[in-house]
Amino acid sequence: MRILVGLLFLFSSALMAQDWPSKQIRIIVPFAPGGIADTSSRAISDRLGSRLGQPVLIENRAGAGGNIGTEMVAKSAPDGYTLLLGFDGTMVVNPHTYAKLPFDTLRDFAPVTKLGDAPVIVVAHPSVPAKNLRELIALAKAKPGTFSYGTAGAGTTPHLVGEMINLRAGTDFQHVPYKGGGQAMGDVIGGQIQLVITAVASSQQFIKAGKVIGLGISGAKRTASVPEVPTFIESGLEGFVVNSWTGILAPKATPRAIVERLQREIAAVLAEPEVRERYAVLGIEPVGNTPDEYAAQIRADLAQWGPIVKRAGIRID
Repeated sequence: MRILVGLLFLFSSALMAQDWPSKQIRIIVPFAPGGIADTSSRAISDRLGSRLGQPVLIENRAGAGGNIGTEMVAKSAPDGYTLLLGFDGTMVVNPHTYAKLPFDTLRDFAPVTKLGDAPVIVVAHPSVPAKNLRELIALAKAKPGTFSYGTAGAGTTPHLVGEMINLRAGTDFQHVPYKGGGQAMGDVIGGQIQLVITAVASSQQFIKAGKVIGLGISGAKRTASVPEVPTFIESGLEGFVVNSWTGILAPKATPRAIVERLQREIAAVLAEPEVRERYAVLGIEPVGNTPDEYAAQIRADLAQWGPIVKRAGIRID
């Protein structure tokens, strides 16, 4: 009987994949409009819809650090019509910071492809006498307890990057969580706080205007949007590469043929010059890797962040 049920499932999945898509597709973004996660999905939705022959709509379901919208997709029908805009903070950090989650990153989703990598950046008020992260670390060691850094909130990727800097460099930068990156940036511009760790897209206009100083970027190489800002590696933190990422995931039992079709079409969209230019403005490096490659990174990132979260004592109940 189990064999018969399995064969029927495979047969019905094959038929579903042949007819897919026959109606509009939703990408659920578990955050409010306007952030880097939301914008990275909107940059591809129209072009993806053209390639698939059906509209691709972006639907924002914000709340609980991304958990509400993510749970919605986890419980959706695995038919390829409801997809998730996955964000590293939600998918690989929240499992370590929240006491209870309404989804399981590995059990409930079928990774499709990573859309792109976005390094974070350390910026400072112009009064801070440092031109790069190396000089900032030296100042922090000379004057312990002097420097605080703001982020968009506890348990976010920028927060964890700050904790990793403390561990790697032996510093004691103090974390100040805000309710959003915009508020943190406003306070560093106003001089209420010395440092902010944030997305490149949130800070580049202020760096160019001279309102803040870019000290270091967490990517493997410098970014075209702020090419003057050195990497963490250039500042002496060997091998220190951390990228925030966004990607597309489907409910777990989505037919493999649909997942692979989605990956091919999304990768083609990410290769288009207009999309690449849009991502460059956002400080995102397009990826478009295979489902298996994306799944491997999710597993690796889950393992990486666990000890950092535990050592930093980050917990959200």
